[in-house]
Amino acid sequence: MQEMKNIEDMDAETLARYCAELSELIEELDLQEPEDMLSEEYDAWGDKHEELEDLLEEASERLEMLTDD
Repeated sequence: MQEMKNIEDMDAETLARYCAELSELIEELDLQEPEDMLSEEYDAWGDKHEELEDLLEEASERLEMLTDD
């Protein structure tokens, strides 16, 4: 799983790279989506996907705050 990073300590350039990295991880994970939506495997996949999306949203919001200044 993606290592938790403190986005508050990142500058805009680092945050932009982090967002790109998270987007790539989400794209890779999309390719691994299990077919059986009722399986435990799908539940685990969905949890991982949601966690990455939440990290990306948080990092994107922080980047927007830094670049709006």
